[in-house]
Amino acid sequence: MIAEPGRSTESWELGPALAPGDPFPFVCAGCGDCCRKRRDLVLSGYDLYRIARRLRLSPRIVATAFCKSYIAPQSYLPALCLTPDPKTGNCRFFEGSACVIHEARPLACALYPLGQSIDPITACTEYHAQLPLCGACVGDRTLQDYLEDSAILDRAGIDARWAVVCTQISKQLLDAGGAAHPHFMTAVRRVERALYWDYDLGDEFYPQFQQNTAALMLLLARILSA
Repeated sequence: MIAEPGRSTESWELGPALAPGDPFPFVCAGCGDCCRKRRDLVLSGYDLYRIARRLRLSPRIVATAFCKSYIAPQSYLPALCLTPDPKTGNCRFFEGSACVIHEARPLACALYPLGQSIDPITACTEYHAQLPLCGACVGDRTLQDYLEDSAILDRAGIDARWAVVCTQISKQLLDAGGAAHPHFMTAVRRVERALYWDYDLGDEFYPQFQQNTAALMLLLARILSA
């Protein structure tokens, strides 16, 4: 199982997986504590697309303004982190006592205080309870209620497919020798474009993602066989 995207420097201790009907009484109280003094947050391509669409800016401009990019040391994939405000340490989109991109907030924010794991082969998704540091406790609520209220189920298929495709791309890079391959950086730049940049905000994300990654797989085979 892999758990991504999420907090890049935070180690999650995943408890047992919850079934949809299991009790989950947590309700966000709107205190904003999870937005303050927070650590870097890893974004998927879909997270970036949603934020870009909300701000009416291109994904590349949003990433340049609010993120840092790096190559993940284990997967060799290009990755993006939403970085905190350098002055306050708070999320850059936290203003006053509210998230100004709440409808387009990243998956890790919508999940809190849940952890998510996705099997990169079967795309099976599991949710695990974390110890919440805030919020209210409301009886008779279930995991299913929380997932529906947080709109997580609306995007679950895309998030699962993202995990599967990223695993496939990572394997392709690793099988070719990873960073030791002479054309590794060329391959990584093309991966970055397909996963994060080449999206028309006027069109839906998933069909573009499918088209981008299908073409990418063929291109990587040529680059990495050279």
